[in-house]
Amino acid sequence: MPRLSLPGVDLWYEDTGGPGTPVVLLHAASGTTECWIHQLPAFTAAGYRCIAYDRRTWGRSRPTDSGPQPGFAGDDLHALLDALGLDLVHLAGTAAGAIPALDYTLSHPERVISLVAANTIGGVQEADYLALQHGLRPSRIQDLPVELRELGPSYRGKNPEGAARWLEIDRSSRPYGPIPTQPLRDPITYRRLAGIQVPVMVLSGEADLLSPPALMRLLSDHIPASRFVSLPDAGHAGFWERPHVWNGLVLEFLAQHS
Repeated sequence: MPRLSLPGVDLWYEDTGGPGTPVVLLHAASGTTECWIHQLPAFTAAGYRCIAYDRRTWGRSRPTDSGPQPGFAGDDLHALLDALGLDLVHLAGTAAGAIPALDYTLSHPERVISLVAANTIGGVQEADYLALQHGLRPSRIQDLPVELRELGPSYRGKNPEGAARWLEIDRSSRPYGPIPTQPLRDPITYRRLAGIQVPVMVLSGEADLLSPPALMRLLSDHIPASRFVSLPDAGHAGFWERPHVWNGLVLEFLAQHS
């Protein structure tokens, strides 16, 4: 698959091609493009052109000395869209990948058809939001092994092979060591969220320990054009744990706004 040379990174991406409306998928901190194996075939079969990429220093996206680090996540996404000649796209991000997707929607609404923000804390910097986030997600949860804090118990129990593959992707996702957080150009605030006019689906998992439904509902409440959906019996990786249901919800949403 190709790489795009940008300041500070050779960005690895996958593009299914074709004439369909483009959907850009942004992975979690615990994954890479490999985690979208359940989505790429389904979305392509539904007629969409799918683009997924390893975010800077994840997976096969190699950091370089050609520019400052860590750069802005929105800039990497913007450069990728420009390089591919994509003027309008759907964005679908999960967990930490949904934060740059939301940031990009705020910064470049003219380029975004719709946004799916799944299983994410959203990056909101408001006192009451942060207080709820910290109350729902104390340090004891953060200290759990990654598979316990991110995969729902039903999935771990019923599909140990799938859980093992998910963990394998996570363990191979950071070949360059600790990942510096890419900052947002502007803080995400309630005032900015209230200005979003593109359609947004906020997709939660009812068994999510890291971004529980109560937190995601608060995120959705501050986005006027949003739709809140909660996925039963799914943890923080709903796209992986219940892909057929997750795909169905997202594809239905995309079809309404394509």
